[in-house]
Amino acid sequence: MTVEIDQPDVVAEVSAAFARYENALTTNDIATLDELFRDDPKTIRYGIGENLYGYDAIAAFRSARSPVGLMRQLAKTVITAYGWDTAVASTLFLRETAPGKVGRQMQTWVRFPEGWRIVAAHVSVIDEPKH
Repeated sequence: MTVEIDQPDVVAEVSAAFARYENALTTNDIATLDELFRDDPKTIRYGIGENLYGYDAIAAFRSARSPVGLMRQLAKTVITAYGWDTAVASTLFLRETAPGKVGRQMQTWVRFPEGWRIVAAHVSVIDEPKH
């Protein structure tokens, strides 16, 4: 079996979904954030200070989170598609409220009948590497 990597149409679709997610995140659009995570008990999000197992836990976290300080600048975003229905989005992010720190985010996206959804996500923050 050969898996086609980075089909342009798939990369474009996931890039659009990722941009939609980023806009929802920075504007605290909880409805869109909830929509973009797969509504499934097997969906996982490891956050900076929390491990969330299942869609319900992720949605509860989103609704309780403070909307302050969500703006960020992305860097080195990479979207890689594996076949027609799976992709990984990886990015670094910087926040003015966290000088000297760099955030890292990875999301696994899967195409379902209702559209592209995140099934697994990981967010972490490290000290900004010294050059």
